[in-house]
Amino acid sequence: MLKDTQGPIDDRQSDAVFSLTAVNYRLGDRLLVEPTTVEFAAGASIALVGHNGSGKSTLLKMLGRHLMPSGGQILFAGRPLHQWPARDFARRLAYLPQNTPSTPGMTVRELVALGRYPWHGALGRFSSADASQVDDAMEKTGIAAFQDRLVDTLSGGERQRVWLAMLIAQNADCLLLDEPISALDIRHQLEVLSLVRRLTEERKMTVITVLHDINIAARFCDRIVAMHSGRLIANGAPHEIMTSATLADIYNVDMQIIRNADSGRLTAIAG
Repeated sequence: MLKDTQGPIDDRQSDAVFSLTAVNYRLGDRLLVEPTTVEFAAGASIALVGHNGSGKSTLLKMLGRHLMPSGGQILFAGRPLHQWPARDFARRLAYLPQNTPSTPGMTVRELVALGRYPWHGALGRFSSADASQVDDAMEKTGIAAFQDRLVDTLSGGERQRVWLAMLIAQNADCLLLDEPISALDIRHQLEVLSLVRRLTEERKMTVITVLHDINIAARFCDRIVAMHSGRLIANGAPHEIMTSATLADIYNVDMQIIRNADSGRLTAIAG
């Protein structure tokens, strides 16, 4: 684990999908993300955690080109982020915002098919290969049975699976997910993150997910990157982050760590 409360963290790894050097974001006179230097390894499931307002969603939006950094440099697959042509970038990276747009009158299959847009374009022909990608995405996410239903008639967990299917149909090798389980009950949270974990392993995808619950992050992710007040303060494997001292630094709350005797899983409990 790398931890530094005095300056930016540099956690250089090989085969990085994202490399950030002194990346920061300023809104007016407020520095929402302080200069941050870090790499995100390819093929891993990575959690971005921290308290509300810590800068994790802002950082994710910069990775997805929804916000432009105020300073520093971001490399994606070794190329400066801003140099990627829009269509090439959309074929490599898919982004799911915290608040997904409404989809009035749209069926499940129609929404999932939008994931193929970067491959055929507005005037391109929707090919049999595109249809196969849509079928495969719906099958992998378990939504094929209600492909003809309207998206707005589905439960919260079902809708999240539809949006994930759209991202999978996009056939990107990197997913950015901004709090994908925040509006779900615990059963649907586990269902969605189990699906994401399985896809990471089966398709060798890189998935960077903003999460609030440290226990869920430790259970489903290979690595945890923690922010506090716009600063990256910890970066490591779950067992490295899941210590009382580190979690107190991240959340400003005293926590006890309990290890399950059977699974070995670590659980943090406040108090």
